Amino acid sequence: MTAEESSRRPRKIVHVDMDAFYASVEQRDNPELRGLPVAVGSPAARGVVAAASYEARKFGVHSAMPSVTAQRKCPDLVFVKPRFDVYKAVSLQIRAIFAEYTPMIEPLSLDEAYLDVTENLKGMEIATEIAEEIRARIKAATGLTASAGISYNKFLAKMASDQNKPDGQFVITPKNAPAFVERLPIKKFHGVGPATAEKMHRLGIETGADLKEKTLDFLVEHFGKSGPYFYGIARGIDDRQVKPDRGRKSVGAEDTFAEDIHSYEPAREGLQPLVEKVWGYCEANEIGAKTVTLKVKYADFTQITRSKTFPKTLPAIADLEEVVDLLLVPLFPPRKGMRLLGVSLSSLERRRSETTPQLRLAL
Repeated sequence: MTAEESSRRPRKIVHVDMDAFYASVEQRDNPELRGLPVAVGSPAARGVVAAASYEARKFGVHSAMPSVTAQRKCPDLVFVKPRFDVYKAVSLQIRAIFAEYTPMIEPLSLDEAYLDVTENLKGMEIATEIAEEIRARIKAATGLTASAGISYNKFLAKMASDQNKPDGQFVITPKNAPAFVERLPIKKFHGVGPATAEKMHRLGIETGADLKEKTLDFLVEHFGKSGPYFYGIARGIDDRQVKPDRGRKSVGAEDTFAEDIHSYEPAREGLQPLVEKVWGYCEANEIGAKTVTLKVKYADFTQITRSKTFPKTLPAIADLEEVVDLLLVPLFPPRKGMRLLGVSLSSLERRRSETTPQLRLAL
């Protein structure tokens, strides 16, 4: 096959997503937790749910939810302290399975990754069979279940992996993609957060079909640099490649809130899922960070950043949480409401595979 012919072939992308990963690991390792509604996180006043078991999800408990809200929804909820070292070890087991099928692996966090299996090490032609085999291998090796989405681009593969959870998979072909995207509620689109979804609703965009009706100029006018992305995915188009080694200079996450924040507690609650997201990405990609930056955008759209740099990479998520607190506390009381908060890590370094002694940060 020529390079030109290969470039015209539809790609075969698999998105593998572990089912309630942190909570499932805890239930696997502690039989007394099986069948119970479990939340990984802290029950403290400012605590946030990092992961919820499927038993807890039946009560409406989900990740990024304040712990007090979760307890109100499910009074019998059992909180378990996160064990990121264990989650990382299991994640590396899973990554080793991926590597037997393709070197084209792009981890998003400890519990999910994109795989490009267009050309794969097993010489398998059918991507759905590859996904089935990988899921079976993960179950045999770890005792945990995974779901998978299969499609010709990253956006659709990500959307597909949510369709048959838990312990299932779903394929979106070029033929059925337009209908799938058109009927998908806009709030379920990957890349559309709660604040963006709310804005889209105000503009009359409720589904993929509504989004598809909007012109590129309209989307750029209202959503800026995200406009072209929204225009493309409404048509099932996503040209992003699976990147095994991104070589990133920084990794960050941010969230725009439906209501402006004026006090410390809700700000810290809003930051916790972002802290866990960036830390999970670094753990999954075996990179460390020396610099932590807190971003704040106020109600009048002015923004500030506050950073702190250390001589060595942060050793644990608890240290990152401590630094975020250090940067956040002096901003209260704020001069005006906060509409967006973000956390980013930079001065990234590839972590050594051997165990290194823990550095206690002088904060």
